[in-house]
Amino acid sequence: MRERIIDSAKEIFSSMLMMDIIALDEAKTEIHPLVDSISGVIGLAGTHKGVLAIHLPHHVAIAITGSFLGMDVEEMNSDVEDAVGELANMLGGNVKSILSEKGRDIDLSLPTTISGSHYDYQPNKDAERIFIQFQGDTGPFTIELQLEK
Repeated sequence: MRERIIDSAKEIFSSMLMMDIIALDEAKTEIHPLVDSISGVIGLAGTHKGVLAIHLPHHVAIAITGSFLGMDVEEMNSDVEDAVGELANMLGGNVKSILSEKGRDIDLSLPTTISGSHYDYQPNKDAERIFIQFQGDTGPFTIELQLEK
Protein backbone atom coordinates (compact mmCIF):
# COMPACT_ATOMS: atom_id res chain seq x y z
CA MET A 1 0.00 0.00 0.00
CA ARG A 2 2.77 2.45 0.99
CA GLU A 3 4.66 1.92 -2.27
CA ARG A 4 1.54 2.40 -4.37
CA ILE A 5 0.75 5.68 -2.58
CA ILE A 6 4.34 6.82 -3.14
CA ASP A 7 4.10 5.96 -6.85
CA SER A 8 0.77 7.77 -7.10
CA ALA A 9 2.10 10.92 -5.42
CA LYS A 10 5.21 10.94 -7.62
CA GLU A 11 3.06 10.61 -10.76
CA ILE A 12 0.71 13.44 -9.71
CA PHE A 13 3.56 15.78 -8.81
CA SER A 14 5.47 14.96 -11.99
CA SER A 15 2.56 15.22 -14.43
CA MET A 16 0.42 17.95 -12.85
CA LEU A 17 3.00 20.13 -11.10
CA MET A 18 6.16 19.38 -13.11
CA MET A 19 7.92 18.63 -9.81
CA ASP A 20 9.98 15.66 -8.73
CA ILE A 21 9.57 14.39 -5.18
CA ILE A 22 11.16 11.58 -3.20
CA ALA A 23 9.77 9.56 -0.32
CA LEU A 24 11.88 9.62 2.83
CA ASP A 25 12.50 6.46 4.82
CA GLU A 26 11.89 7.93 8.24
CA ALA A 27 8.77 6.46 9.79
CA LYS A 28 6.51 8.76 11.77
CA THR A 29 3.61 7.79 13.96
CA GLU A 30 2.22 11.29 14.44
CA ILE A 31 2.75 14.77 13.07
CA HIS A 32 1.24 17.26 15.43
CA PRO A 33 1.17 20.08 16.09
CA LEU A 34 1.33 21.46 12.59
CA VAL A 35 2.92 24.91 12.42
CA ASP A 36 2.34 27.42 9.59
CA SER A 37 0.79 24.63 7.54
CA ILE A 38 -2.20 23.69 5.44
CA SER A 39 -3.83 20.26 5.24
CA GLY A 40 -5.95 19.04 2.35
CA VAL A 41 -8.36 16.38 3.61
CA ILE A 42 -10.68 13.98 1.80
CA GLY A 43 -12.95 11.33 3.33
CA LEU A 44 -13.41 7.78 2.07
CA ALA A 45 -16.63 5.83 2.62
CA GLY A 46 -17.76 2.38 1.50
CA THR A 47 -15.89 -0.91 1.76
CA HIS A 48 -13.03 1.09 3.26
CA LYS A 49 -13.69 4.07 5.54
CA GLY A 50 -11.15 6.65 6.45
CA VAL A 51 -9.40 9.88 5.65
CA LEU A 52 -6.58 10.87 3.35
CA ALA A 53 -4.69 14.07 4.17
CA ILE A 54 -1.76 15.92 2.70
CA HIS A 55 0.00 18.24 5.15
CA LEU A 56 2.16 21.01 3.67
CA PRO A 57 4.07 23.89 5.24
CA HIS A 58 2.69 27.19 3.92
CA HIS A 59 5.81 27.96 1.85
CA VAL A 60 5.58 24.54 0.14
CA ALA A 61 1.86 24.95 -0.56
CA ILE A 62 2.47 28.41 -2.05
CA ALA A 63 5.25 27.09 -4.33
CA ILE A 64 3.12 24.11 -5.41
CA THR A 65 0.18 26.40 -6.18
CA GLY A 66 2.39 28.65 -8.31
CA SER A 67 3.55 25.64 -10.29
CA PHE A 68 0.00 24.27 -10.57
CA LEU A 69 -1.38 27.59 -11.85
CA GLY A 70 1.68 28.62 -13.85
CA MET A 71 1.92 31.99 -12.10
CA ASP A 72 3.61 33.63 -9.13
CA VAL A 73 1.79 33.10 -5.84
CA GLU A 74 3.25 35.00 -2.92
CA GLU A 75 0.91 34.42 0.02
CA MET A 76 -1.67 32.08 1.44
CA ASN A 77 -4.99 32.75 -0.28
CA SER A 78 -8.01 30.99 -1.75
CA ASP A 79 -5.94 29.82 -4.76
CA VAL A 80 -3.63 27.94 -2.40
CA GLU A 81 -6.59 26.41 -0.55
CA ASP A 82 -8.16 25.33 -3.86
CA ALA A 83 -4.88 23.85 -5.15
CA VAL A 84 -4.26 21.89 -1.93
CA GLY A 85 -7.87 20.65 -1.99
CA GLU A 86 -7.47 19.54 -5.61
CA LEU A 87 -4.20 17.80 -4.74
CA ALA A 88 -6.00 15.91 -1.94
CA ASN A 89 -8.78 15.05 -4.41
CA MET A 90 -6.32 13.61 -6.97
CA LEU A 91 -4.51 11.61 -4.29
CA GLY A 92 -7.84 10.42 -2.89
CA GLY A 93 -8.95 9.22 -6.31
CA ASN A 94 -5.78 7.19 -6.68
CA VAL A 95 -6.06 5.75 -3.17
CA LYS A 96 -9.67 4.81 -3.95
CA SER A 97 -8.44 2.79 -6.94
CA ILE A 98 -5.68 1.20 -4.85
CA LEU A 99 -8.15 0.07 -2.16
CA SER A 100 -10.97 -1.12 -4.40
CA GLU A 101 -10.87 -2.69 -7.84
CA LYS A 102 -11.63 0.16 -10.24
CA GLY A 103 -12.71 2.26 -7.21
CA ARG A 104 -16.32 1.08 -7.45
CA ASP A 105 -16.91 0.34 -3.78
CA ILE A 106 -15.61 3.58 -2.26
CA ASP A 107 -17.00 7.11 -2.39
CA LEU A 108 -14.95 10.24 -1.77
CA SER A 109 -16.09 13.36 0.06
CA LEU A 110 -15.44 16.80 -1.30
CA PRO A 111 -11.97 17.98 -0.29
CA THR A 112 -11.60 20.42 2.58
CA THR A 113 -8.61 22.37 3.82
CA ILE A 114 -7.42 23.31 7.28
CA SER A 115 -4.80 26.03 7.61
CA GLY A 116 -3.22 27.87 10.48
CA SER A 117 -0.19 28.98 12.39
CA HIS A 118 -0.53 26.17 14.97
CA TYR A 119 -3.07 23.35 14.88
CA ASP A 120 -3.51 19.68 15.65
CA TYR A 121 -4.90 17.21 13.16
CA GLN A 122 -6.66 14.67 15.37
CA PRO A 123 -6.99 11.26 13.78
CA ASN A 124 -9.45 8.52 14.54
CA LYS A 125 -7.77 6.76 17.45
CA ASP A 126 -8.80 3.30 16.21
CA ALA A 127 -7.55 3.77 12.67
CA GLU A 128 -4.66 2.11 10.92
CA ARG A 129 -2.38 5.01 9.99
CA ILE A 130 0.20 5.34 7.24
CA PHE A 131 2.47 8.40 7.20
CA ILE A 132 4.72 9.04 4.24
CA GLN A 133 7.24 11.87 4.39
CA PHE A 134 8.22 13.44 1.07
CA GLN A 135 10.85 15.91 0.01
CA GLY A 136 10.76 18.06 -3.09
CA ASP A 137 12.66 21.08 -4.34
CA THR A 138 10.18 23.31 -2.52
CA GLY A 139 10.47 21.52 0.84
CA PRO A 140 9.03 18.66 2.89
CA PHE A 141 5.42 17.49 3.22
CA THR A 142 3.51 14.48 4.53
CA ILE A 143 0.73 12.29 3.16
CA GLU A 144 -1.33 10.53 5.81
CA LEU A 145 -3.87 7.76 5.27
CA GLN A 146 -6.14 6.62 8.08
CA LEU A 147 -8.32 3.56 7.55
CA GLU A 148 -10.82 2.26 10.08
CA LYS A 149 -9.87 -1.17 11.39
